[in-house]
Amino acid sequence: MGEVTALVDYGAGNLHSVENALRKVGANVSLTSDPDVIRAADRIVLPGVGSFRACAEGLRAVPGVIEAMHERVFVGGAPFLGICVGMQLLAARGLEHGETAGLGWIDGTVRLIEPTDPSVKVPHMGWNDVAPMPHARGHEVVNAGEAYFLHSFHFKARYHEDVLAMTDHGGGLVAAVGRDNYLGVQFHPEKSQGFGLALLERFLEWRP
Repeated sequence: MGEVTALVDYGAGNLHSVENALRKVGANVSLTSDPDVIRAADRIVLPGVGSFRACAEGLRAVPGVIEAMHERVFVGGAPFLGICVGMQLLAARGLEHGETAGLGWIDGTVRLIEPTDPSVKVPHMGWNDVAPMPHARGHEVVNAGEAYFLHSFHFKARYHEDVLAMTDHGGGLVAAVGRDNYLGVQFHPEKSQGFGLALLERFLEWRP
């Protein structure tokens, strides 16, 4: 069967399109909310659609899942990918519908997009460039290209070295964050056609 990729199911939507995209690039996917399955997985993917608060509360409502992810990533060294709100949850806190604690894996705050140009609409929706940061060029997973975004809140990282890629929507917005063996992307690889599938394929091959 090969490596197992745990796709964390905590009621946060869009699961099956992510699952289908992962399977399309050859992943052996286990759609799961079982901490023991997560602890045994070779890789972990955390999706997320909707508000930061709803996703954070949903994740915390599933017993043992956060602890299992933390143990597998920080002790076991498993590669981890957060997608959309799953990426935002890596932050210390989110400010959507009040302040909510995130996982705190990457220091930063998720806040409302406030474009410098008033003609630029929020949410940021549609295709946009993914531009790797100079220090992150050549990253094994995040490459330059064009991806599909849909979000009204963005990840404001405290440390620039945690930012792997940027995009522009009335000002710079973080497109990807990461350190060591875990990363997150604000865009939707599962909706980003060839670019997104290639990113997921690289994630499956990633040996950080």
